[in-house]
Amino acid sequence: MSFFANLQSNFQHVMLYENTDLQQKALSHIPHQQLSSAARHKLKEAKEADPDCKLGLDDLLVLELLRWFKQDFFSWVDSLPCSHCGGSTQNASSLSPSADDLRWGAQRVENHYCQSCSLSTRFPRYNNPEKLLETKRGRCGEWANCFTLCCRALGLEARYIWCSTDHVWTEVYSVAQRRWLHCDSCENVCDKPLLYEVGWGKKLAYIMAFSKDQVVDVTWRYSCKHPEVLSRRNSVEEAWLLHTINGLNNSRQLFLSADTKKVLTERLLVELVEFISPKKPKAGELGGRNSGSLAWRIARGETTAAKPASSTQTAGYVFMPTEKERSDRLLHVCYNATKDQYCRLSSSSEVIQGWNQCMWRKESVFRKEEKDWQMVYIARTEGSSMGHMSWKFDFAPVGMKIKSISVMACSQTFHSGKVRWYLQSSKITTEFSGDGRMQLYPSLAGSSDFLVVAELSGGDGESSWQHSQLFRQSLKETEKTSFEVLILLEDA
Repeated sequence: MSFFANLQSNFQHVMLYENTDLQQKALSHIPHQQLSSAARHKLKEAKEADPDCKLGLDDLLVLELLRWFKQDFFSWVDSLPCSHCGGSTQNASSLSPSADDLRWGAQRVENHYCQSCSLSTRFPRYNNPEKLLETKRGRCGEWANCFTLCCRALGLEARYIWCSTDHVWTEVYSVAQRRWLHCDSCENVCDKPLLYEVGWGKKLAYIMAFSKDQVVDVTWRYSCKHPEVLSRRNSVEEAWLLHTINGLNNSRQLFLSADTKKVLTERLLVELVEFISPKKPKAGELGGRNSGSLAWRIARGETTAAKPASSTQTAGYVFMPTEKERSDRLLHVCYNATKDQYCRLSSSSEVIQGWNQCMWRKESVFRKEEKDWQMVYIARTEGSSMGHMSWKFDFAPVGMKIKSISVMACSQTFHSGKVRWYLQSSKITTEFSGDGRMQLYPSLAGSSDFLVVAELSGGDGESSWQHSQLFRQSLKETEKTSFEVLILLEDA
């Protein structure tokens, strides 16, 4: 009965997102013209780089909405500052909800207790997205709740995703790609469905998608270990679950047109094929959770998945010359930290979004955005003593070698923090500084492959992870290059 009540409650809750007045209220908070303009610009760049690009305008709009929601709109709450002295508090216990709390769906109120003042700061866990448009804060429940409303306000088809392992997120339908895209506003990630099982180490069992039209069991989209998941699905009988979902859907779709029902059925068939298709983790699905304090993430077991003795994450991206780069005998790539994108200038300015999408190896590093200081940088993960990043370039498969190479990188240290940069080929290792200057390294001439490596270490106290930083720059410096590699090639 509790499982059924949960299905019913979530299925009813998503109807709030269809309230046109509430959508208009959400729209008043969203800089939709700015987001749409940025999406159009990036779609144009994508089409110019790849005329066969399958992305649509809405796909790029979703990415812009995710970025804005995390960077500029919503805030994460571990514990609220003391309402009296402004100092730190601890989540001590629960308080009784007031009538106003209950009005906005806050059945639970946390007591954030200040030991200095001996005072409590109340943190109602609101479940009404209208209230969340005002408070703009919470944990994953509040984030997914409000973000799903924002998606609907922009006219995107969206559904609320509930996972039995205590996490929620959103899915948005891509008309261009004819499939549902996983979107986690807490993490600012899109289309990384294996993140939870592989990256966070979650033991998945039930994942349900709720929209205005239907409930769908989408567990299998988020797992590449189906037998393990099936062994944990013992809360209800599978036949009962299927029967119950069909009953809820028949009730909700009673007055839908035949054409709409046909569209829903066709989409479901596409999903079923996706569910049974083999899956392998890709870059961006290998790391632990970023949102929330380190202690909170450790308590939930979401810092990273279980790994062998080495915690190295192998992304495995290799820069190899395209046909154009082979013809021009040039490979030129740069990274912009504010836009969080690589630009392969030598390959028709191809854009690759995401700092970790072009990594050869990365270990204990993440991208940090500071809203208060309006800065962005890459740092070690909290609790780690060493961070490692590397980029690999390989020309041997196309019968070429390095004629000359120039590299520029930016890094900054504080207190006793250290950053070590070096170039490594099979023949030689050369250290270089991260002072932002483009420098020529003739010692690598003749090599057919090499790595650019950055190692982060040192620092003092609890914030030691922040004392060695790569690519630190203002979020307002949208055109600044943080990392650049220029290679002239010749036949091997």
